[in-house]
Amino acid sequence: MNIPVIEAHALTKNFGTTRALAGVDLAIQRGESVAIMGASGSGKTTLLHVLAGITAPDSGSVVFRPAEGAPIEVTALGESARSRLRRERFGFVFQQGLLIPELTAVENVALASMINGIRRQDALQHAASWLAALGLAGMEDRRIGELSGGQAQRVAIARAQATGAELVFADEPTGALDTHTSSEVMDALLWSTTGQARTLVVVTHDPDVAARCTRTIAVRDGRIISSAVAA
Repeated sequence: MNIPVIEAHALTKNFGTTRALAGVDLAIQRGESVAIMGASGSGKTTLLHVLAGITAPDSGSVVFRPAEGAPIEVTALGESARSRLRRERFGFVFQQGLLIPELTAVENVALASMINGIRRQDALQHAASWLAALGLAGMEDRRIGELSGGQAQRVAIARAQATGAELVFADEPTGALDTHTSSEVMDALLWSTTGQARTLVVVTHDPDVAARCTRTIAVRDGRIISSAVAA
């Protein structure tokens, strides 16, 4: 029996009179790459944020099962505990990267590790190895404004992986990129997650991105309307 790495049950979330999630049940297996698709306002980003502990649902539960240690009920944690969980266990890649422009590429990648208590020199060395693995060797000391959009997204991917995150959440990671660069970024994202026996959950509007994942979930009006495994 497969035990999901993360599982949601009966999730609801309202923003005022708008129902963003309407009783969502979802289980994601370790090593999967899952694309969540839907029209604007369908609830797909809210679902990702609730799974990741960024947003607390109005009701329902989310349970994360790490490779080692006891299961963690994300929805039972307070805000500070959820923040720590995100920092130590999860990785994130967003459409604009959300990188710090004043820092170099290697400093951006190393920052999370240093916040988690890793010695600066060790964190920088580990960050540099991830940048090299993602094709950015020699660009460690460039600031974000000196990188192309695709290069900056690979920095964001390296940052998501540098702490050893078992589960990576990506919200429209290719949304601001052209088709060729989008394909390169997805190559890097999949290699660094499922290629390393980790798990990827990605919100996207791009059917080409979804087709690269092992499963596609369609969301409409806060409900999952289909879940299809790639052929």
